[in-house]
Amino acid sequence: MIAIIGINDMTETTDYLMPYGILKRADVADVVTLATGPGPVTLFPVLKVEPDATVVAFDAAHPDGADYVIVPAMSRDDDPAVMQWIRRQAEQGAVIVGVCAGGKVVAATGLLDGRQATTHWFYLKGWRDNHPAIRYVADRRIVVDRGVATTTGISASMPMSLTLIEAIAGRAKAEAVAREIGLPGWDARHDSGAFKFTRPFALTAIRNTLAFWKHEQVGLALVPGVDEVSLALVAAGWSRTSRSHAATFAATGDAVTTRNGLRIHPQSVATSWPSDRLLPAVGTTPPAQALDQALAAIEARYGRSTADYVAMQLEYPRPQISDR
Repeated sequence: MIAIIGINDMTETTDYLMPYGILKRADVADVVTLATGPGPVTLFPVLKVEPDATVVAFDAAHPDGADYVIVPAMSRDDDPAVMQWIRRQAEQGAVIVGVCAGGKVVAATGLLDGRQATTHWFYLKGWRDNHPAIRYVADRRIVVDRGVATTTGISASMPMSLTLIEAIAGRAKAEAVAREIGLPGWDARHDSGAFKFTRPFALTAIRNTLAFWKHEQVGLALVPGVDEVSLALVAAGWSRTSRSHAATFAATGDAVTTRNGLRIHPQSVATSWPSDRLLPAVGTTPPAQALDQALAAIEARYGRSTADYVAMQLEYPRPQISDR
């Protein structure tokens, strides 16, 4: 049993959807999406989903708890319901997995004190300052220490999910899923030094934000059976440029069911979108290629600096990122 926990108000898009999509595709465990309260989960920077259950309903149905709990980044690190639920799951024996800045949420529970861990580069200093008992490990995408795992940036959801599949069902199964999603490898190596706050990063953020008259809403058709991983990567990538925001649209306001049964609400009700601001259909290529294609399209539209700015936010090791 794998439970993905989120708060209803602002949980990270890719952290919540990518593990779900990959793990459900693997079909090696029961995977459920949870929220602290009833109603949809608003994801950041884009999308709104209907979780499978609340934590209260999950506890009633599964009094022995989950085997694995995946903790995404959230708009607040110390939500009382999240803190209590994660601690209780850990006490019952669940392996806790903090994805990206979800490591801040896990740190707030105290479970990382005295353990080796990692997190997203942007939050690293504050994370270490606020939790000095954590033993930070650099140059690793995934760090596991005594029943608690943490990962680096947003893009680490893929190698983390495949590592989890391998732990549950073996290397051959993980390799088969990796081939399906188009990811040739998923080891834990990482160049942490390539991701830091730089002058080009800051200048791009300022320039793009201030050019408010050039901001645009790009349309992303939300169709039944859409792959969750591809959707998350494309929607989040285009919504992190500080020049654009991805708006999902469908012919009705009803929630659309994805490839693996998640229900996502469209942001706009429309049958079409202006062609000059319409994104290509999602899911025509393996999910692992979706981010590279989105970054290439962002570069073509807004320039190399904006594509690198998005890749830096995702802590995605784009080729030669450290050389630019």
